[in-house]
Amino acid sequence: MNIQKLMKQAQQAQAQMAAVQEELANETVETSAGGGMVKVVMTCDRNLQEIKIDPAAVDPEEVELLEDMILAAITEATRTAEATASAKMDEVTGGMNIPGL
Repeated sequence: MNIQKLMKQAQQAQAQMAAVQEELANETVETSAGGGMVKVVMTCDRNLQEIKIDPAAVDPEEVELLEDMILAAITEATRTAEATASAKMDEVTGGMNIPGL
């Protein structure tokens, strides 16, 4: 086994992973809850970008329901972003589980 070849492959993989991470920072997912009354936009590196709330969802008597819809939308956005990021990283790593990625 040629150590120089192995090192070059590792550097290429590292560069590819850095490119994918940058791409994930710019790619967004949008999810909703409550029949679309709460919408969340998040980048695939899990930065929350936007929350939109339909005015019809704002009822002083139903604050807990609105809180639950917001939580559900953020949770789903996080799951979707993580799945997207994982799939893109798997393309680079060939499915190897590399700690920290």
